[in-house]
Amino acid sequence: MDSFAQQRRPIDNSISLADVRAQVHKLEAELREKDIPLSGRIIQVCHYLPVTCAFTRRPRPEDIPSPPATPPAKASDIPPSPVESQHGDSALPAPLGAAPEKPSAQWSLAVRYGHSAMVSGIDSLAATHEQILVGWTGDIQASSAAVPPLAATAASGPADPPTSKVPVSELSEDDKKELETLLQEYKSRDEPQDGKKIHYVPVWLDDKDAHGHYDGYCKQTLWPLFHYLLWQDVATEYASADTHWAPYAAVNAAFARRVAEVYRPGDLIWIHDYHLLLVPSLLRQALPDAAVGLFVHTPFPSSEVFRCLPRRKEILDGMLGANLICFQTYSYSRHFTSSCIRVCGYEVTSRGGIDVQGHVAAIGYCPVGVDADRVAKDTLRPGIQPKLDALRALYEGKKIIVGRDKLDVVKGVVQKLRAFEKLLQDYPQWIGNVVLIQVTSPALTDSPKLERQVSELVAHINGEYGSLDFIPVHHYHQTIKKDEFYALLSVADLGVITPLRDGMNTTSMEFVISQERSKKSPLILSEFMGISSNMTEALQINPWNLSEVAAAMHRGLTMSDEEKLRRHQQLYKTVTTHTSHTWAAMLAKKLLERLGSQNMARQTPFIPKPELEKHYIKAKKRLFLFDYDGTLAPIVKIPSAAVPSKETLEALEALTADPKNVVYIISGRDGEFLEQHLGHIKNLGMSAEHGGFIREPGQSTWSNFTQSLDMSWMSEVLEIFKYYTERTTGSHIEVKKSSITWHYRSADPEWGLFQCHQCQDLLENNLARKRPIEVLVGKKNLEVRPLAVNKGEIVKRILYFNPDAEFVFCAGDDKTDEDMFRALLLFPQGATKARLDPPLSVTLLASSKDEADQYRPVDLAIERDAVFTTAVGHSSKRTLAVWHVTTPEEVVEHMLHLVRATDEASAASSNL
Repeated sequence: MDSFAQQRRPIDNSISLADVRAQVHKLEAELREKDIPLSGRIIQVCHYLPVTCAFTRRPRPEDIPSPPATPPAKASDIPPSPVESQHGDSALPAPLGAAPEKPSAQWSLAVRYGHSAMVSGIDSLAATHEQILVGWTGDIQASSAAVPPLAATAASGPADPPTSKVPVSELSEDDKKELETLLQEYKSRDEPQDGKKIHYVPVWLDDKDAHGHYDGYCKQTLWPLFHYLLWQDVATEYASADTHWAPYAAVNAAFARRVAEVYRPGDLIWIHDYHLLLVPSLLRQALPDAAVGLFVHTPFPSSEVFRCLPRRKEILDGMLGANLICFQTYSYSRHFTSSCIRVCGYEVTSRGGIDVQGHVAAIGYCPVGVDADRVAKDTLRPGIQPKLDALRALYEGKKIIVGRDKLDVVKGVVQKLRAFEKLLQDYPQWIGNVVLIQVTSPALTDSPKLERQVSELVAHINGEYGSLDFIPVHHYHQTIKKDEFYALLSVADLGVITPLRDGMNTTSMEFVISQERSKKSPLILSEFMGISSNMTEALQINPWNLSEVAAAMHRGLTMSDEEKLRRHQQLYKTVTTHTSHTWAAMLAKKLLERLGSQNMARQTPFIPKPELEKHYIKAKKRLFLFDYDGTLAPIVKIPSAAVPSKETLEALEALTADPKNVVYIISGRDGEFLEQHLGHIKNLGMSAEHGGFIREPGQSTWSNFTQSLDMSWMSEVLEIFKYYTERTTGSHIEVKKSSITWHYRSADPEWGLFQCHQCQDLLENNLARKRPIEVLVGKKNLEVRPLAVNKGEIVKRILYFNPDAEFVFCAGDDKTDEDMFRALLLFPQGATKARLDPPLSVTLLASSKDEADQYRPVDLAIERDAVFTTAVGHSSKRTLAVWHVTTPEEVVEHMLHLVRATDEASAASSNL
């Protein structure tokens, strides 16, 4: 998926919720037929639970102050009461058969407002799936009743406020379990009555970590960055983007642990938003086979902005642990892909996924909507009509422009006010005939500077264009009630929503639904909103261009009824089709599709050390076959810098020192590089240029397999590569004796990939059809080599001359190494013995045809279980290998483990 070719797919307005649910049901049936486990559950991981929790501790004996001490009684001649002497105290016995008193409830739950679209989508999924909603409890609220009344009056100092927070550290395990039990019984009002259960699972966070995570890293670093602001632009004092990284990582780890606790095989996991971007990778490590999706509700910035983040690689790697990453719009998904390519240097697959060491994360987009049915019902509330009539009477004879935004720097309130001033300036006929009603709800963090700026601008416009009987701008900085809100949307002649950057904006969709029973008024939307790409019939503007916004306002106010109706009908269809319910069902569908893809269908297991060690110690002769780049040394930007580590050299020297071992490096590197870095290791065999040359263990000369081949094609390939090198800054050509490679690792990653695809197409469709050559796409390179030469042929040659080998360990990381794994598929279905015909790599070096004919098939001593083909990369990597390890370091660690195991076995046998 390169940006020079991929086109955005238009949103389908014809699909319905019933259609999506039918597709989900069909996909689940198909997956079960393939024996892919499905539990029927979806785990939704959100920052907050959709409930607030308040705690009132039951009075404990130590909390209740004792009355004054009773004076000592004088001695009495009256004998003690028989009851008192029987019971030992004055307490009355409990009535027989009485139930123990039930402790009073300590917890109370209430609906948490906010994120209504996401929550309604999750609720709607309960119609088809059981769900587990994992989230933070939020701050635990405490009322003054938490302190016994008597103790409260006795306490010194000022009285506590009506509500305060209960530190999590003060809650006992029993308190937490009590809330968890209460949450199990909780049911929100929007859950389907006959639907499946939603289980609410709290994540308990240390208060300091919770606020460092949310108020710190999320709100001071990530949120500004994702809205094209750097942290220093929104900070009131010196800001470091790394200050709150530790609590962000700690909270993400706590969420991942909680999800792992409730996970069952076959569950689908959806993680929501930028608060939890590290959770996918942490879950991938803890639950390698889990199907994990990540949905980012905010915008995702251009790679040029995102790369400013100090922890950019950690964030991207955290996200890429998911099987599917979804965004609001196609452009956000492109920005993310570009960031992965440019910041991390990852490859893009042919289907547009990101390849991270063989694990492919698919990238998609799916816009969120509102609960259209719920909003439509809300517009019929009985309290709306009186307020609607009052507004019409108040502004009779005037056009009404309505805006409702949070007072945030990115919501564009200042730009909207300036554009309204421009409307009155450029179109003076509107003075006295149009009013702007702007409601600003308080933001999560107060911005006195912005509040002052808005107030001054409102006063300026009203002073410049107002009069005793006309006020152009009515600004209300408050949270308005639902009835007032819908009355305002319904009475509007024009809706104006002008964020400088926004993901999903529910007000725009609520405006369209409110206008269905009203005036069908037009809507002005900022082109920088995620939702604007779907709402194409709105008047779209650049909020920075004040003349354009003013002109759009004039056009909206003077629009004909026919055009208003046409635009409204299209917008209404979009808003009522792409609802929060459809969005949630689409996410389930997309993850099921990903689960059924070939990439996830087969997970390669991690190589088992005990099994490896057992076969290694038992074998009398062993073969070790290693690729170099990406297997023994990590991939680096400058190929010459990929030198073997101290541990790698130690492992190779130890293995080759054992006379039972035959060790080969089978690399795409040329012989000169291999000799320079590994030539000093005695008894190490080497094959260079993907099998074009071989140097046997203990020898110093190289055998050339290409001597008898037609190599005249190299000059033609060189000319083609030169053409693309001239047009791709940073690329270069590497000419070897048996192959030729074009490298673009130092070029612009997206342009280099595009040029690579163009060059590959030219070679495969023209030259490769006429010449005996093969075109290989590697990691940031394109290689052309003879058809008769590959790593698989070398592996067959080594096996042919070592038929008595009883153990084979073969490791590689890329497509060229699949030839080695293919050559080691020695056992046909059901066979227990392996037989090998003379390979081309043996007959090619024969001096004559007669000598070549002398080679006969050989029987191999190897058993099926003693062949350890091992791919380096993620377990979901498509490979012919039987086992996998994740990194080159793990390959080396396994080699050293085998050496130590042999030494321990030898020491044990010598002590007997």
